[in-house]
Amino acid sequence: MNKVVVGLSGGVDSSVAAAKLHHEGYDVVGLTLWLMKGKGQCCSEGMVDAAQICEQLGVPYHIVDSRDVFQAHIVDYLVGGYSSGVTPLPCSQCNKSVKFGPMLSYAKEKLGIDKIATGHYARIEYNPETGRYQLLRAVDKSKDQSYFLYDLSQDLLAGSLFPLGELLKTQTRQIAAEYGLKTAEKPESQDLCLVESNGSMRAFLDKYLEPKKGEIVNLEGKVLGYHDGIHHYTIGQRKGIGIAAAEPLYVVAIDNGRNQVIVGNRESVHQAECTVAGVNWVSMGLPVSPIRAQAQVRYRTQAMPASIIPLEDGRVRVVFDEPQFGITPGQAAVWYEGDVLLGGGVIENQR
Repeated sequence: MNKVVVGLSGGVDSSVAAAKLHHEGYDVVGLTLWLMKGKGQCCSEGMVDAAQICEQLGVPYHIVDSRDVFQAHIVDYLVGGYSSGVTPLPCSQCNKSVKFGPMLSYAKEKLGIDKIATGHYARIEYNPETGRYQLLRAVDKSKDQSYFLYDLSQDLLAGSLFPLGELLKTQTRQIAAEYGLKTAEKPESQDLCLVESNGSMRAFLDKYLEPKKGEIVNLEGKVLGYHDGIHHYTIGQRKGIGIAAAEPLYVVAIDNGRNQVIVGNRESVHQAECTVAGVNWVSMGLPVSPIRAQAQVRYRTQAMPASIIPLEDGRVRVVFDEPQFGITPGQAAVWYEGDVLLGGGVIENQR
């Protein structure tokens, strides 16, 4: 019998992933990574629901205390990024370093199982011509999470299953109801787990970073007002800047050295290119020359035509055909060919 360890958050998606595989004949073991204390699907509340799902399915359930790993790889990473004026993307970092890697290692070393599964909306296919596993968008494009999975290695893709990749979210809910899962009507988490447990990103950061007053200036350097910490701002932000103006103002840049937030009109937040570091070529090998693709610089934005230009140091330049809104250092730039995610990395700078 095929054995698989299913990562359970206590939400409907991971519950259906476990139930679906169980009904398909897999020998399922449930596993929750205890990431932090408090409310939220990844915390104590989620563990109770996950344990009840496993009891309902009649499968074993394990909890691994991953709080120290989460603190080092996510909390410290976020705090360090925001304090230096960038806006980190914790989910892709968490997927590789906190979830998939440790989960697969635990499954193999502790349980003798070489496959893990999660409730992510994405697909994995093996391409025999290239000998590589490819990461694809989910069938349900409105729920697709491939953007957050760009950093998974070939070994992690080879050892992972995404049972929901071919489903629409409405179908997931229907399956949960058909199986009578207690999470069938559970509301969907709308925020990052840290936001969910702290109330807001601002509240989370304020626990770690002291207020540091600085100037809010326009593109000409004129002081328009003051802020109490650059960590409260991100490029493209419009609400909560704290300045009254005749036209809407957006955060254009954050100058860590001067402790300044630079603002301007919407047009000034558009940039044509960015440099991307920490690149992972997922579904193809490192190209020797520029390629054409559709690049995406935010989770909820559309992938747009661009040239991906490899640099000698392993980084890439992403040059868009048309300037894009809010290209933000610290976020991910990910490029696709159709549904196939070719590669991605962390935005280092834009211009």
